[in-house]
Amino acid sequence: MSSRSLLLLSNSTVHGSGYLEWAAHHIKEFLTGKNVKRVLFVPYALRKMDNYAETAQKKFTSWGFELDSIHKAEDPVSAVNNAEAIFIGGGNTFQLLKSLYDNKLIEPIRKRVLQDGIPYIGSSAGTNMATVSINTTNDMPIVFPPSFTALALIPFNINPHYIDADPASKHMGETREERINQYHEIPDTPAVLGLREGALLHVTGQSAVLKGLHPARLFRCGKLPEEFPLNTDFSFLLQ
Repeated sequence: MSSRSLLLLSNSTVHGSGYLEWAAHHIKEFLTGKNVKRVLFVPYALRKMDNYAETAQKKFTSWGFELDSIHKAEDPVSAVNNAEAIFIGGGNTFQLLKSLYDNKLIEPIRKRVLQDGIPYIGSSAGTNMATVSINTTNDMPIVFPPSFTALALIPFNINPHYIDADPASKHMGETREERINQYHEIPDTPAVLGLREGALLHVTGQSAVLKGLHPARLFRCGKLPEEFPLNTDFSFLLQ
């Protein structure tokens, strides 16, 4: 795990800006710091993969990186094995995970990231992929993966797009906090880090630092939720 290098974004776009613009500095610094020239993009979370890949390619090209989409590769496993860096984009988490299983990519990606140390970027559903399981996604199960177990690049879960309850709202359904607390009613479930939109977690080896625009909310079994400010080191969650 000492070579693990992850950049886990809550989301791709924040209000008032374009695709990945809010995280541009972090992404460019992350990739250049590892001397990455070419990124392998995984667009499986959306059905219109050509359009999705084109959007990602335009952005990364504007930053000076080349980008290939895995959905155009003859052999997805070989594409992963030869990748300098991997970026898994957002969309539907269930569809994404099923596609990773269908293409037999779970173990190859884990090996490349955890053993070979290639950089991994996730956004939204792609961030869910980096966690223990997809049990804390916000998405609907439009397809059924063979397991909810994800890549387990980190030993806890994340709730991307975490949103606080609006005290002025008349909505009577469960809040995001209540849903995560319901998850923790199941024995032995891992901690869940609620990443608000515009927040990211930068994981390097045994360090995990909160960056971006907003604080994060941490949920653990048997404990009250806690707020943590930007630049918090969440390395205690990696133990």
